Amino acid sequence: MKEILPNEVEALLKGGKPINVVDVREVEEVKAGKIPHAIHIPLGLLEFKMQDLDKSKEYIMVCRSGGRSSRAAKLLENHGYKVINMTGGMLDWKGPTE
Repeated sequence: MKEILPNEVEALLKGGKPINVVDVREVEEVKAGKIPHAIHIPLGLLEFKMQDLDKSKEYIMVCRSGGRSSRAAKLLENHGYKVINMTGGMLDWKGPTE
């Protein structure tokens, strides 16, 4: 599984290149803030919502600390999606939130 650091994700955001971030935290966690333009799909719903994602795009998976996003990345990878896990999760995120 490919991995990326939070500061690398922030650099991609600042670079203006479109990136696809999927936040798999629970609703209450996301209310505290998420990476701008991230798609919110709680981990428990990902299996049922994955068909809404485009297999031609690459997705950066995010959670609180990196554990749930790792599980989400493995699930999507097993179904043919291109994914990268953001290690450290939102605990290590220093960039902007919305």
